Order: sequence, then C-alpha cells, then structure tokens
Amino acid sequence: MSSSEFDTTKLFPGKFFISTVLDVLESKEKMSGHMRRRYLQRAAMAGIIIAIFYVINYTMIGAFDQIGDDAPLHVVGKLLGALSFSWALVFIYYTKSELLTSNMMMVAIGTYYRRISLLMTSRILVLCYLGNIVGGLLLAALLRGTTLLDGAVLEAMNHSVDVKTGYLTEGFSGWLDLFIRAILCNFMINLAMLLVYNGYLHEDIAKISAMIVAVFVFAFLDFEHSVANTVLFMIVGLQDGIPVGLALGNLGIVLLGNFIGGGILIGFYYAWVNDERDSHVPHLRRPHHR
Repeated sequence: MSSSEFDTTKLFPGKFFISTVLDVLESKEKMSGHMRRRYLQRAAMAGIIIAIFYVINYTMIGAFDQIGDDAPLHVVGKLLGALSFSWALVFIYYTKSELLTSNMMMVAIGTYYRRISLLMTSRILVLCYLGNIVGGLLLAALLRGTTLLDGAVLEAMNHSVDVKTGYLTEGFSGWLDLFIRAILCNFMINLAMLLVYNGYLHEDIAKISAMIVAVFVFAFLDFEHSVANTVLFMIVGLQDGIPVGLALGNLGIVLLGNFIGGGILIGFYYAWVNDERDSHVPHLRRPHHR
C-alpha cells in the first residue's frame, strides 16, 4: 500500500453513524411537513412518557423521604428514582416518539451537511418541542384529578422546582451553573444516541444499557433537561402554582445549554470529524485489494 492509499474507515469510523442519522432525519423532515399532525402526535407521546417516568422518579424520592430525614435514605431514594427515570429514553426510542433533545443532535448534523435548511431545522425543533409540551400538559391535567401526587411526592417535586428556579436568583454564578448542567445533560443523552446509531451495538440489550446509563447519570447528578423541566413545571404549576417568570428563565437557559451539549458537542463535532470533504485529507482513498 502506498502512502497515498489508506482505508478511510480508520480515520472516519463514524461514517455509519452519520449516514444513519441523516436517513432518520429525512423521515423527520417529511413528517414535520406533509405529516405534521402525526409528527406532533409522536412528539406528544414523548412528553407523556417523560411525565410518567418523572412522576415515578419523585415518587421514589418522596417514599424514602417519608421514612426519615436521614441523608442516606434520601440518597437511596434519589438513586432508585434516577434508575427508574432512566428507562424513559428507552420507551421513547422503541415507541419511535420524538424528543426535542435528541433531535437537536440530528438537525445539527443535517445542517452541517446541508441536508436541511435553517428554516427546516427550526420547524422540526419547534414542532417537536410543541408536541412534547402538549403531551406533558395532558399528563399534568390528568394528574390534577388524582391523588397520585399527594404528600411527599408533591413535596419532592416542589423542592425540585425551588432548586431549578433558584439558579435564576443567584446571579451570574447561578446562571452559569444551570447552563453547564444543561450542556452536560444533553451531551449524555446524545452520547447514548451516538452509541445506538453507530452500528457497533447490534443487540437491543446493549442499546438499552447505553440509554439507561446515560439518563441515570444526568438524573442522579441533577443535570438539566429542557423537556423534563417543562413537564415538571406544568405538573407542579397545575397543583400548587410556580414562579412563571423564573421557570421561563430556567427553560431559556436550559434549551440553549441542551443545544450546545447535544447539537454542538455531539452533532457538529461528529459531523466534522467524519467529514471526508475535509481539505486536509484530499488524497485519501480506500486501498485496492488484490
């Protein structure tokens, strides 16, 4: 093999990942256009799934908080709650629902390769977020008519709202803290989707494990997820009310952080790393087999 001949798959090991994402993105582009209602329904299902599993998370936390005020008990509840919530992404993936945060990565890759316009990118993300909100709001309204959130569960959710909106009252340091947590959150989510789509994991159990671990990390470490926060604010808002201005401020910062974590650090980065059009490697080609 001459110096000018080289197997490009050694330099661009994520080509399968990129091609898979672009294929999936093409279907999203079509659905958000001519099949907009179905796209919204799929996004709404993701919002419902997030809401249900988030309630399970806080039910676990509230149950252990009821046992006692000991810190170890709270940690156990938080651990089990994060493990329970970590299945949400698995259910979203296998029901082919549409989640805003994973779509951030996909539209970033599509934009990099000029497969979709900025207008189409905005349409996909806005429609997806709208659907997520509708699904979350539906669950929040249904929960309003039940006793599922009575007692320690709602107390745990109210505490979480206080923490999430409290970042906005701490000045720049609080905003930065919130912003970084949002970046790390969607970095983890889309790192899992990278593993799911890259072609190296063939068994469902391996894909499921990747998604569970990624979501567990963000849930247990209190990273900030825009859709989960939106759902939480709606559920608590219909129960006890929330500081709307602070909640909207939280969502604005978290949405931006999520886009950087998933769209830039995963989407744009892996699109660039696997771009064979890179002018620095113009002469690389596959080796000839004899």
